[in-house]
Amino acid sequence: MTRVAGIDCGTNSIRLLIADIEEGTLTDVVRQMRVVRLGQDVDRTGRLAPEAIERTRVALLDYAALAHQHGAERVRMVATSATRDAANRADFVTMVQGVLGAEPEVITGREEAELSFAGATSVLPETDGPLLVADIGGGSTELVRGGDGQLRSHSMDVGCVRMTERHLHSDPPTDAQVAATIADVRAAVQAARADVPLDPDVTFVGVAGTVTTITAIALGLGRYDPGAIHGATIPADQVRDVTDRLLHMTHDQRAALPVMHPGRVDVIGAGALVLRTLVDEIGVAAVIASEHDILDGIALSIG
Repeated sequence: MTRVAGIDCGTNSIRLLIADIEEGTLTDVVRQMRVVRLGQDVDRTGRLAPEAIERTRVALLDYAALAHQHGAERVRMVATSATRDAANRADFVTMVQGVLGAEPEVITGREEAELSFAGATSVLPETDGPLLVADIGGGSTELVRGGDGQLRSHSMDVGCVRMTERHLHSDPPTDAQVAATIADVRAAVQAARADVPLDPDVTFVGVAGTVTTITAIALGLGRYDPGAIHGATIPADQVRDVTDRLLHMTHDQRAALPVMHPGRVDVIGAGALVLRTLVDEIGVAAVIASEHDILDGIALSIG
């Protein structure tokens, strides 16, 4: 048995998983998430904001202490879309080196997709036919298809933070802002078809906070319950209904939803639009939500 610590630093959140690995199976010891919005304004400026790097540093200090406290033998930190895109990512790397004593791995979209697929499928029951995993993040959305003999993936530069900052400036957003977001996502999906077959005859699995939050709303949960969310199947019509509801709510109304994390309130509408557009463009009948994703893939890769 090996105790490992995986850290996933995305555009919106930074997450920690300390877990024991035995024969390819993870047993959670600590799982935490904090919204630090590292990708604040990156789509507009091309740079990581100093205050965003500082928020991330503070969270990372706590994560490093937890990894030490719980005796993690190996640590792997992965940074994704916002860091890939930033002209000053060296500032971020220097900060991480100072806290962890090692550089973060700024992985490609393909590597991100493969880790997401590994994490999502590690705890799903066996299914016949191909699986399509969609990891909707803050800066990008990874599509990866497997289960049919080969793994194919594509990283799209559409995510809940990027689309919010680019288009959804009103509260609630206007019809024109929603239409502009959908147009961006549709164009990205069309480009993805060159790398990944996108057809309705797949088991469509959604991972990360956008999908799990929409699932929690669709299920009518009174609190965020990972056990109820993981493996739940949400029909396409419910995805459309929840998206429509979110897009017509104000910030305060979204914040009042009992399953809503405070760090997602301002970006959940854009995330829902990404998911709904994927469902509509691919033509799948439902989404299966997974609470396991790239973070689990990172931890598994260490062991």
